[in-house]
Amino acid sequence: MKNIMFISVLLLSTSFLTACDSSPKISSPTEIQTASIKLYALECGRIDMLDLGIFASNKAFDGRSHKAIASCYLIRHPKGDLLWDTGLPDVLNETAGGITNGPFHISVPITLESQLSDLGLKPEDIEFLSLSHTHFDHSGNAGRYASANFIVHEAELEYMFSETSRANAESFVNYSALENAQKTIFTGEYDVFGDGSVKIIEAQGHTPGHTVLKLNLKNAGIILLTGDLYHLHEARELRTVPVFNTDEPETLRSMDKFEAIAKETKARVIIQHSIKDFEGLPKLPHYLD
Repeated sequence: MKNIMFISVLLLSTSFLTACDSSPKISSPTEIQTASIKLYALECGRIDMLDLGIFASNKAFDGRSHKAIASCYLIRHPKGDLLWDTGLPDVLNETAGGITNGPFHISVPITLESQLSDLGLKPEDIEFLSLSHTHFDHSGNAGRYASANFIVHEAELEYMFSETSRANAESFVNYSALENAQKTIFTGEYDVFGDGSVKIIEAQGHTPGHTVLKLNLKNAGIILLTGDLYHLHEARELRTVPVFNTDEPETLRSMDKFEAIAKETKARVIIQHSIKDFEGLPKLPHYLD
């Protein structure tokens, strides 16, 4: 690419082809063919954050608690179904009232699998699976979808199968089956269906390979799903970083990158743990398109 003669030839060739080709060009995200893409919002657990202080290294939330949701998303595309995050483990549905686990009280009033069943889908019907990251409230049922093509950031894959992660048996068991799953491994960003309509974008810092999801829907426009880049709206406003993030400076750089995308595309941002954002989305069997 640094060879001057090669670049000159390439530019001349491109100019010639452009002059000869009178067909219309796709020049903006709104021109991508998105007519058949549907976004379904799935409830994947409830979380009482008993100590909100751990979500701000600058102590902005000390002494507070917060109610949140664990949300998952099904993206239906003509080329296949993508499941984004798998929430808290469905097995918690068997425990009335849920359980307290450290600084969280967690429960699963309705299972992910039952919601997919309402749409006529079984776990083995899901063609593509991707997790914003592998914390317990985003990967709780991931092993049930190991027949899918697992799309994963290179750094997250290394992190999730590290000795440290394996030692956390309670969480590791939920996604361990993905170790032998078919995988698509990427860095930077990944265009899931090759048409620009669904892109997984690295937003590292919460975990080594944390990602966010960008959707281009025909009617709803650009949608950004945050993973855990932000846990609540106030966190986005204040740019707070949880004390348990793997890299605070990297998190702040990811926030800058995310906000630039949101501004440029005039995106609707969905904070995945926000009950308000979740309740603002269509309820099954309805969808956003």
